[in-house]
Amino acid sequence: MQYLELDDYEKEIIKSYEKGKVKPVSNQKIEKLRYQAYAKAALDKTRNVNIRLSESDLLKIKAMALQKGIPYQTLMASLIHQYSNGQPKRD
Repeated sequence: MQYLELDDYEKEIIKSYEKGKVKPVSNQKIEKLRYQAYAKAALDKTRNVNIRLSESDLLKIKAMALQKGIPYQTLMASLIHQYSNGQPKRD
């Protein structure tokens, strides 16, 4: 995991916590679920990207998608997702 440098605001939060100035909220479980939902929504967003592929690679991907019965863009997104999670598979 890459270490990230804290900004001044984050450092101030840590100092306040260490001095005991930070108080827990009364409904921690609800707040935790709420912020988890925020994080999930932010991470689940999709973005459009443009990529240049060779014609032969694109034709191969389209053929593979046709065999699986899915759109080729879905196949490409799935492959990228698997690769980014360290689990590339080839059926």
